[in-house]
Amino acid sequence: MRTATHARTTELDNGDVTMPAIVQDHYGAAAGDVLRLEEIAVPAIRDDEVLVRVRAAGVDRGVWHLMAGLPYLARAIGFGLRRPKTPTPGTDVAGVVEAVGKDVKDFARGDEVFGTAKATYAKYAAAKASRLLPKPATLTFEQAAAVPVSATTALQAVRRAGLQAGERVLVIGASGGVGAYAVQIAKAEGAEVTGVARTAKLDFVRAMGADHVVDYTAADPTAADQRYDVIIDIGGNRGVAHLRRALAPKGRLVITGGEGGGRWLGGIERNLWAQLLSPFVGQKLGAFVARQRRDDLVVVSEMIRSGAITPPVDRTYPLDDTAAAISYMADGLVQGKVVITM
Repeated sequence: MRTATHARTTELDNGDVTMPAIVQDHYGAAAGDVLRLEEIAVPAIRDDEVLVRVRAAGVDRGVWHLMAGLPYLARAIGFGLRRPKTPTPGTDVAGVVEAVGKDVKDFARGDEVFGTAKATYAKYAAAKASRLLPKPATLTFEQAAAVPVSATTALQAVRRAGLQAGERVLVIGASGGVGAYAVQIAKAEGAEVTGVARTAKLDFVRAMGADHVVDYTAADPTAADQRYDVIIDIGGNRGVAHLRRALAPKGRLVITGGEGGGRWLGGIERNLWAQLLSPFVGQKLGAFVARQRRDDLVVVSEMIRSGAITPPVDRTYPLDDTAAAISYMADGLVQGKVVITM
């Protein structure tokens, strides 16, 4: 490994000034071609930040998109036109506080925390204190790292749908990270949940609490006579008109993410079309891009403590096998979440 040059470094009590991290300096869809393990400087922290000794970091679909630079729209809105602005990937984090900025009052060295940060596929990560919470004692670091991005996205989707107890909800993409949480949260809200997944994942979706499952390789989940009060489509590729056929006359459609829409927009055109069409039909059609908010993480943390939801960790990979972890997720094999461990 070679040592990268950085303008600022942090020297820790244990003598660390550099650390192993996953880095990339160009875009590419194949993780093995663009990601490598290097020794880089330990990040410096600002006054409102915490330096976390990373114990685990989650993998989600967004990690692949930012690694690949797809859709191109992502590059244009600020992630880097020719190469990633943040060369080390990763957002989910769980670990132990190693140092705190002078304005941080809520955490001290040695605290176990989880939340979101930049560049978490590394031994250390700098995180805003406002993006972290104490790790629930009932969770391992691996479980905690599987929570922040996916669980809060699912929570926002369920809230945006205005889901009520007793309503029928269809979750498309129910076996992925966001989908598995959406099934659990919808059940906690008292809904009747149907989860859509491929054959090999149906038992997992049932285990997440789904009342019914649909194997999309054998049947079109929107073609049956059943009509749903809510459809939550996570990273799907069905057209809005197609989805509307499965909605009740006053039903609500929530789209978050999208796949298969081409290299420029990557399926985001469905989101735009849903919002443009919504004012002219009886159904409420919407889409959103999730935002990482501490208040939502607080809600999710309480649901974990109460036993309403459980982090669904499929498997873990060591840091030096990050490319394999991302490839496993991108190939559609994962059930729940994949986690990188340090």
